Amino acid sequence: MTTTRSPRRDATENRDALLAAARIELNLDAEASLETIAARAGLSRRSVYGHFATRDELLRELVTIGATRIAGAMAGVDHPRPTVRLALIASRLWREVADIKVMAVFAVRGPLKAHTAAALQPLRDRVAAAIAAGVATGELRSDIPADRLTRLVENAALSALAEASRERMDDREAHRLVMLLVLGTVGLGAADSAAIIDGHPELEWTAR
Repeated sequence: MTTTRSPRRDATENRDALLAAARIELNLDAEASLETIAARAGLSRRSVYGHFATRDELLRELVTIGATRIAGAMAGVDHPRPTVRLALIASRLWREVADIKVMAVFAVRGPLKAHTAAALQPLRDRVAAAIAAGVATGELRSDIPADRLTRLVENAALSALAEASRERMDDREAHRLVMLLVLGTVGLGAADSAAIIDGHPELEWTAR
């Protein structure tokens, strides 16, 4: 006796295929159309609307999934020294978005930035807490208000992602660049930043 998969199972697989295809295509071109995404998934454009009413709805789902994954990856990131903690956060962030950096920059700076900001609030809270701790102990610069410094750190990380995408940088080099820019933004000099990165094995780049 032959069996067939249930429509529910087919719908789930098609939805997953669309999300996977969108992740690939949007990293190649942040403006990729629904037709392009559907073709990558082996589906028709019409079938997309059974899962996502608009392109923005598909993108919002991708952002939510990505933010959830990043939040999970950050769960165990901690260190008593705020500078090392910030470097660890930058390192872990790069590991999570290295293969989708074009889409990541688009999500944070594009038309869905408000949704992305809300989804990534737990990450922002971690950065803000590390900065507040570092300012309080004198390890980080205090000439810029902590809330503004938090935003500048976020912008520094995004600039590193954009540069890595534009220049097609090697993952190891880009991983280091993200940490250097974050540490430089919070007030460390080049030598001190390099000493922190080189002095903590957990900050070393290792390919997945």
